[in-house]
Amino acid sequence: MSVKIGMISLGCAKNRVDAEMMLYTLKAAGYELVQNVAHCDVAIVNTCGFIEDAKQESIDEILELVQMKKEGTIKAIIVTGCLAERYQSEVMKELYEVDAVVGIGGNKSIAEVVEKAIEKTKTELFPNKTELPLCGGRVRTTPFYYTYLKIAEGCDNHCTYCAIPMIRGPFRSRPMDDIISEAKELSEKGVKEFIIIAQDTSRYGEDICGKSLLPELLKKLCAIESLQFIRVLYCYPERITDELIDVFASEPKILKYIDIPMQHCNKRILKLMNRKGDYDSLRSLVKKLREKIKGITIRTTFMTGFPSETEEEFTELSQFVEEMRFERMGCFAYSVEEGTPAEKMKDQIDEDTKRRRQEIIMEQQAQIMADNTHDRIGKKIAVLVEGFDKYTDCWYGRSSADAPEVDAKVYFIANDKKPRIGDIVTVAVTDSVDCDLMGESMTA
Repeated sequence: MSVKIGMISLGCAKNRVDAEMMLYTLKAAGYELVQNVAHCDVAIVNTCGFIEDAKQESIDEILELVQMKKEGTIKAIIVTGCLAERYQSEVMKELYEVDAVVGIGGNKSIAEVVEKAIEKTKTELFPNKTELPLCGGRVRTTPFYYTYLKIAEGCDNHCTYCAIPMIRGPFRSRPMDDIISEAKELSEKGVKEFIIIAQDTSRYGEDICGKSLLPELLKKLCAIESLQFIRVLYCYPERITDELIDVFASEPKILKYIDIPMQHCNKRILKLMNRKGDYDSLRSLVKKLREKIKGITIRTTFMTGFPSETEEEFTELSQFVEEMRFERMGCFAYSVEEGTPAEKMKDQIDEDTKRRRQEIIMEQQAQIMADNTHDRIGKKIAVLVEGFDKYTDCWYGRSSADAPEVDAKVYFIANDKKPRIGDIVTVAVTDSVDCDLMGESMTA
């Protein structure tokens, strides 16, 4: 009887790609993959350890599996990912029912780890972080019509609030030829949307030749005849060059959407974060993007309650959000992370103040997005069909303005023929509800 493996992958899309590569390794080793961990012999939790909430989610998932193991539903538990890398031997010490803890550099050895777990041999494996494979096969876990394309690993930015460089190691670009080859293969198999990810996509290639190769990579991807759409996430503002903007503007296959994690707009706070820029430079960047890339959707993230943030500096951030009127935005309360420089900074902000400031920014953005969606009523947009919602009796999907899992949806009534998942249909927008759009599909 074959050994059944189930995996739960938490956190970001970059972690998902790591999980898909481990699944490929396990499948190649002859293990049977199952979607539901309740039906497996060995359960793997590919954890996130970025912020406190993510760590708690990972721990909660492990505890659920521990209970299943006690009940005899599963036989072994393996912990991988950022939490495993960050806390290493502490994981098994605190959760003794876990059978293996594997740091990110040990992902390539996951089949051997599973074999030992089946034999009841406990494993703690923490090779160098740089041994995490950048290339290799994947068992894709996204719907067939989109996929994530990870172009680099690690980070050299060393933002003072962030533990990623400690967890994931230095920035390492993936070979361009390998990226192009994978994109070509997947696009020929029907993948329509490629989502470019890394901790800092705009830094791609700097470790290879001292300058960003992202514009060159994007142009080469656009030259793949079968490839239809490219979405780019995680571009740092100081690395968005005129060359990159020109590629966005001139290549029709690149969706007019960019994710730029700004974190704040106050110069003093950004300097404390080890980030560059200020109110004026960020405003100029937004202005340039909107002037040169018509119809662009800008997504960003901000942080409230960074150590020593004053009410005046928070008010400046609030004013910036109101002035810029970002199409998409997230805001997070600062989370104290062990081992980061910000942990030791003076004038830590109390939790209530951090959360209050976060809520104010999110309430602002909710109104901005409601206004933006209302302005789209009467327009016609292309929508990638993702499914049918039986509760609203509508089809739904995403426009070019919406990345999967983090942005809005477009709900529509199919007036003519029934669409298929993965189709691209034209929808006439008739209404908006909060951030989502409502409409009717149009006859081709």
